[in-house]
Amino acid sequence: MTAKALVAGLIGALVAAVLGLLTFGAQATVDPDHLPLAVEAPPGPMSQLAQRVASQGGEHVEWHVVPPGEGSRLLEDKEVYGVLQLGQPVKVLLSGAINPGGTQVTQQVLTGAAQTLAASIPDGAPPQTITLHPASAAGRVAPLAGSALLWIAGLAAGLLFVALRTRTGVKPGIAARITLPLTASVLSVGVVALLLLLWDSSLDLGWDVLGFMLLAALAFTGVQGALLKLLGLRAAAILGPLYLIAPAVAGQVPEMLHPFYRDILWSWTPFRFAAEGTRSLLQGTGSAPDVWTGVIVLGSMAVVGLLVILLPGKRISAGQETEPDRPSGVVHVGVH
Repeated sequence: MTAKALVAGLIGALVAAVLGLLTFGAQATVDPDHLPLAVEAPPGPMSQLAQRVASQGGEHVEWHVVPPGEGSRLLEDKEVYGVLQLGQPVKVLLSGAINPGGTQVTQQVLTGAAQTLAASIPDGAPPQTITLHPASAAGRVAPLAGSALLWIAGLAAGLLFVALRTRTGVKPGIAARITLPLTASVLSVGVVALLLLLWDSSLDLGWDVLGFMLLAALAFTGVQGALLKLLGLRAAAILGPLYLIAPAVAGQVPEMLHPFYRDILWSWTPFRFAAEGTRSLLQGTGSAPDVWTGVIVLGSMAVVGLLVILLPGKRISAGQETEPDRPSGVVHVGVH
């Protein structure tokens, strides 16, 4: 038993190391890396000033020098996280539809640049900060929190269903297999919607938001159900850590993550597609590219997952059901 205790301790330490690397490590290594920002200026002297601004920032910031009006479009499409508008006064343009982590860093960078520029202009007016599609505290938290709750609801329902199936020994039919993901998805979206309204009754939970959340829920329950069908309760070893890993990564913008986390985790985690699409719809920027990307990715996950769930499992013959295997693995068949 001493050797087994030693192995168990080593395994526990290894699990802690892996989860720590993949969760807290993503937050501990946050640092701007080519954060896309725009500086907007009219032709003339202001354009030259914009070029000087764009030469600052090094590898932390990637500036886009654009004509008047173009910065707002880039911000609406989420191609940049903020806009510095040169003029009198200098303006900082932000958006509540952008990931809050990216907006916070962007505001610090742009506000510092705006104050420096305003101080260099004789009798210059103090800089102004304008936020498009302003988001409340609940609105900033809701997209990622709602996505995580949808995942938890589907996982809890799936694990309970498998546990009951294992205990009773009854093989579920096609009706039961499809009822579980549909019921869990619809009810979990209802619960999340009620929670969001409880947090902030002013949130605009239109049919587009609810429909997108339902698609995300179907994608989650589909993937979870498929893995649980193929692996049984052992799938919890995969689905559980995903809940711990994905939100820690999906809560950041890719330009703030270490390249390791950006390429290995952020690029594929389903939480980011659900959270960013929900944020765009919730803040009234449904035309943003991440909504359509989310529909494609989450829709594909839902279709594949539900198809696996609906496929018939391994058939068991009547003889196998009535004649259990003996401990030796040999079934004795009488010859008359």
